[in-house]
Amino acid sequence: MKFTRITVDPAQLGGVPCVRGLRIPVATVVGMVAEGFTVPEIVDELPDLEPDDIRECLRFAAAAVNERELPFRDVS
Repeated sequence: MKFTRITVDPAQLGGVPCVRGLRIPVATVVGMVAEGFTVPEIVDELPDLEPDDIRECLRFAAAAVNERELPFRDVS
């Protein structure tokens, strides 16, 4: 899977994945979606973003989770 809108630059935000070289972390966008923001609301809040950026952030997050084991706490 290729990501053309996600950049990782060690000199910018410590290498945190961001959108198109902007100082907008993928995690911020994914978090907004998780909180119930719609695409238009996110674009209103972060006007440098485009709807395709938001979709690619979600694809990137899905791919990242798919690539590693997550430590889940046993609650039983």
